[in-house]
Formats: sequence, C-alpha cells, structure tokens
Amino acid sequence: MEPLSLTTLLVCFGGGILGGALGGLLSFVLCGLFVFSGCLIALAGGGDFMFSVIGFGPVFGPHVGGFAAGVAAANYAQGVRKNHPTGGAKDILASLMPTSWDVLLVGGIFAVFGYLCNLWLASFMKGQDTIAITVLISAFVSRALFLRQSPFGNSESIKKFGLLGTDDTNLSWVPWMLPFSRMIMFAIGIGLVSGGAAMAIGNYAEAAGIASGATVTAQVVIGWAVAAVSLIALQLGNDTIQRVPVWHCQAILAGIAWVNFGNLGVCVVAAVAGALLQELGARLFWNHGDTHVDPPAFGIAVGTCILNLLA
Repeated sequence: MEPLSLTTLLVCFGGGILGGALGGLLSFVLCGLFVFSGCLIALAGGGDFMFSVIGFGPVFGPHVGGFAAGVAAANYAQGVRKNHPTGGAKDILASLMPTSWDVLLVGGIFAVFGYLCNLWLASFMKGQDTIAITVLISAFVSRALFLRQSPFGNSESIKKFGLLGTDDTNLSWVPWMLPFSRMIMFAIGIGLVSGGAAMAIGNYAEAAGIASGATVTAQVVIGWAVAAVSLIALQLGNDTIQRVPVWHCQAILAGIAWVNFGNLGVCVVAAVAGALLQELGARLFWNHGDTHVDPPAFGIAVGTCILNLLA
C-alpha cells in the first residue's frame, strides 16, 4: 500500500469507523491480536507486512482504528452528540454502535488524522515511538475540540486534589495497580518475562537463520502484543475478573531494552520505569479529565525516547 494513496486513506478511514463502533479497548485487543500474529509470521521466516500495514500501520494500528479512533469517537459522542451509551467519555469499553452515524464518522476522520500525523512525525523523529506520541496528540485534540478541556483536565479537580493527587485512589486510572510496592514488584516480573522472551526470539531467529528486521520487531513487541490481548478480561469481565494489570508499556520497554542493551537487569529497570511513567501520565492527564488520555502511551513515548538516547 502506497503511504499517501487514496486506497490507503480509505482503508484507514474504514478501520476508524470499525474502531469507533467497537470502542477503544476492544479495538486495541484486536490490534494486539494482529501484532501477535505478526510475531508468529516473523518467527516462521515471513516478512513484516502484518506489523507495518495492519497492526502498526494504516489498517488497524493503535494510532488509527486500533485504539485512537474509538477514543475520539467517544469524546465526540459525549461532548457534542450527548449520546455516549454510558454517559462518560472515559469509558472506552463501551461499544459506540448504538450512538449515531456521525460518531462513527468521527472515528474514521480521526483514524486518517492519526495516520497522517504519525507519517509526519516519523519523517523527522527517528528512533522514537511516533505511534504512541500520535495516540497522545489525537486524545488531546479530541478532548480540546469536543469537550473544551485542557490536556490536564478539570481545573476544579486539580485545585481540590492537586495535580498529582488521587483522592486516595478514587480518581486513579487503574487503582488496583497501586500501591507502588505492588506496582514495582509486578513490573520486575514483566521486565524479566518480556526481556526473556525478546532474548529467546533473538536466539531462535539466529539459530534458524531467519534473523531479519521482522524478527527484531517481534523481539520488541511480543510482550506488548500478549499484554494487549490480556485486556480482554478488562473488556468482558466484571468485578475481580476485570482487575487485571495493564502492562503493555512495561513489556515493550523491556523488549526495547533487550534489543538495545542485551541485559535482563536493564530490562527490569526499563519495565519499572515504564510502570512509574504510565502512573505519572495518568496523574497528569487522566485522573482530572473527562476523557481518556492513554497513560501507557505516555509511558511508552517517554520511555522509548530515554532508552534510545542511552543506547
């Protein structure tokens, strides 16, 4: 697919309509499935098509139909049409199919916006996760456009609880990840698992004679993909079943750390940093807002920048 062809833009637009209908989280789970299948294809000696075109590309990447479109559509449904199914744009689990045709249209429009934004950023931000940055930009734009809120959210909430305050986790994004002791212990485990998976994939690809750009991508994103798919429990479960960790930020940073440094200790440090960064992102941009600004995207964007600067 040519980057700026009409066909590519139309396919991207269609993916955004689908993402808007499904809602942000379910779309992201599907994106994770596409990326996981890309890892399997790479390990079978195939190319990077499933990564570059589908899972991280114009068809259903997180910056287009695979997440950001659903977030933008939810913001429009809540802020403009007043027909969000659950009455809150922060709810990215709800399908937006019962809303209206223009809500789905906004999903398509923001998918194209996200695709073009990422294409532009990637032209000069080499070595950075421009997809994560685009997810943030898209969320900020739709928050400002449809709900007239700043990136930091509601000023009254900030005055009452403090910018980094959580009101004893009542405002928190994923409160069951706290306290910090539990969050850090979990991140240590993810650093070892995701870093170890990256190591194993690299060793296998070299031994099998299939090492390529696609297998390196698989090293980085295998943990991210599994983490994304695991969020199906959050999407479809209830009560204690929903309280699964959100760990794709920690996983991908550990994968990057292995590829850059080849050391499991660095993978652990990267995963712990990812957990802390996404919590910081939640406190800065999610807790006081009326819309979803993705904390893992913040952690991935900042963490990737740091890891690549240190490499």
